[in-house]
Amino acid sequence: MSKPEDIVRDERAQLDFSKDMSYGDYLGLDLVLNAQKPLSPAHDEMLFIVQHQTSELWMKLALHELHAATRCVAEDRLPEAFKMLARVSRIFEQLVHAWDVLSTMTPTEYSAIRPYLGPSSGFQSHQYRQIEFMLGNKNAAMLKPHAHHPQRLAAVQAAFESPSLYDEALRLMARRGIALPPEVLERDWTQPYAASDAVKAGWLQVYREPTQHWDLYQMAEEFVDLEDAFRLWRFRHVTTVERVIGFKRGTGGTSGVGYLRKMLDVVLFPELWALRTEL
Repeated sequence: MSKPEDIVRDERAQLDFSKDMSYGDYLGLDLVLNAQKPLSPAHDEMLFIVQHQTSELWMKLALHELHAATRCVAEDRLPEAFKMLARVSRIFEQLVHAWDVLSTMTPTEYSAIRPYLGPSSGFQSHQYRQIEFMLGNKNAAMLKPHAHHPQRLAAVQAAFESPSLYDEALRLMARRGIALPPEVLERDWTQPYAASDAVKAGWLQVYREPTQHWDLYQMAEEFVDLEDAFRLWRFRHVTTVERVIGFKRGTGGTSGVGYLRKMLDVVLFPELWALRTEL
């Protein structure tokens, strides 16, 4: 039986990481934890910075998964795509809960830091814009906020000019023998997708014969799950902004809550929602 002093000695040996790469080194924590640089004397600015920085980290992972999932759909590797899309949905659940923390900031507290933010705006989040474009919400005007930064603009423009996740899904359906019109299979990818009765008919075929088209059926439900999570994120964004700043204009000159409310009406995968009425 080991003596107590032997156990203590063994634990001390196991806790000696001096010769190995440390947890902090692997995660780059010195860089990450020193990236918060408040500009105001206000206590609450740390919350504002950390909430947005962590959201950008989650969006980085979402983009990593969306790029891979889109490639998998294009290459007919759906089981891999399903796992990635499920992960993106869970990421947006995390982003929804992030608003719960920011909503503890009162209008008075935000007013103390707002003058220090200058013209910076969420419109300048190039990662969020890439997510919007990859999910099909294309808008050429949204390239402009990134025009001053060539590298970021290139990434956003690549997403703008490429087929969206849904575009690739429709092309996959056509390859599987579902009749879809040529105008939705080869079109100007920079234009927002417009709902099509023919596409809805194609999805209805999948939903009415799920055992025959099981993976397409599962893909459609992954898309609905993803859009459901994305809608919740948008809704919490609107309510948090309204709670904190009311109907003031955004720091970047946008209409603030008014613009965000319009975004609630955007439907990314329209036929997948419309067909439910007809089943």
